[in-house]
Parts: sequence; structure tokens; C-alpha cells
Amino acid sequence: MDDIFNTLDLMKETLDAHRPLPDEVMKNLHEDLVLRWTYNSNAIEGNTLTLKETKVALEGITVGGKTIREHVEAINHREAIFFVEELVQKNEPLSQWQIKSIHQLILKQIDDPHAGVYRKNNVIISGADHTPPDALQVEGAMTEFIEWYKNSGPRLHPVDRAARVHADFVKIHPFMDGNGRTSRLLMNLELMKSGFPPVVLPVERRLEYYETLDTAHTKEDYTPFLKLIAAVVEEGFKPYWHVLGVVM
Repeated sequence: MDDIFNTLDLMKETLDAHRPLPDEVMKNLHEDLVLRWTYNSNAIEGNTLTLKETKVALEGITVGGKTIREHVEAINHREAIFFVEELVQKNEPLSQWQIKSIHQLILKQIDDPHAGVYRKNNVIISGADHTPPDALQVEGAMTEFIEWYKNSGPRLHPVDRAARVHADFVKIHPFMDGNGRTSRLLMNLELMKSGFPPVVLPVERRLEYYETLDTAHTKEDYTPFLKLIAAVVEEGFKPYWHVLGVVM
């Protein structure tokens, strides 16, 4: 993975050399990112809004034939992105408060009693070989997760750390619902704090995404998942290369 990480570091250095980008360019890139991130992350979880329908929903217009929940999921996810961007500016270490706050935004007006609250029941992940820990172990597992982040996380390459935050968080599956969206927001929080562009996991790669996560969870083999995340991190640079006219 070292060669892959070195390539991503070179891309980051190239982008950094062009910063700060003009405000109008950043505004255009940000609007595109928020839309694609929201659409794909929700679509992975079964939301049926198309990309264009998601754009309309974010503009406050109701799409015929779609549920209220699907509209709220889009709006909530956008708000969660904005909150993550605020956290990036503060550049504080990851905390359980941050995690619960992000999750609370994801489930706002959808499942308020469980929003930002660790699960009290056991769960299974449909189609996965991995079984998350018993509900009674969630608090302890999340404490250990944060301790790992503080003690071991800083020694990892930023992309490696972000991917492991995602994988290890979703392995615990601390909430009744919304774990996938929250995990992808946490991953991007880590990437953005390190100066990398946030990534969009395309819904078209959902099967590979689930399979590599399950491999990490059941076999302690993170390599396939790391390679997937590294690939989407590389894709995350492409909008910048396009507007800057950079050939990589």
C-alpha cells in the first residue's frame, strides 16, 4: 500500500500547490460534491431518489412518487455534511460526541428517539458474515475505538486511518440505523482534516464495498477495503484536475 499512499500524497501536494482556489471555483466544486455525496451515500442504503431527484429535493421541491423519508434523508445528509465541515475547521480529535452529533443529524425527524443514541438491542447485518457485538458491549467497544484512534491512529497514513475509522466504526454498528451514512461521513471527516478531498463511494460499487468490509470484519484483512478507499480517494481529485486543467 505504500506506493499507493505515495501516489495519493503526490496528488495532494499538486493540489496544495494550486491552493487557495478562486471562491467561484470552490463554490461550484462544493455544490457538486454535496449533491453526489448525498445521492450516493443514501442510494447505498436503499434511498430511491435519483441524482437529479436528489438535487430537486435539496432545493426544497417534493418529488412525486417518493416517500417523505427519502426527502428528509437527503436534507439531513446535506446538513450532516455541513456539520462535518464545521468540525474540520475546528480540527479536533475524533470523539464520541462528534459521532453522536453526526448520527443525530442523519436520523433527525426520521427516528428521533434513536438519533445519536447507542443501540440497546442486538442487530444483524443483512447479507454479511460479521455479527456486530452485543448491545451491552457497545459502550465499551466505542470507548476502545476512540482510544485506538488517539493512540494508534496518528501513526497511520491519513487515508489508511480514515478507512480504518470507517471499517472499525461500522464493525461495532453502534446505532440501530444510519451506521453506513455515519461511517462515510466520519471517513471524510478524517480525510478532510488531513487536507485530502472528501470521497464519494459510488453506489455502483456497493457490492465490492460490502464484500471488502466483511473481509475486514471477519478475517482482519483490511487490504481489499483499503485499496477500494484509495481508489475512490484518487477519484476525489478528478473534479479538481478538471477545473484546474491539470493532467495527472
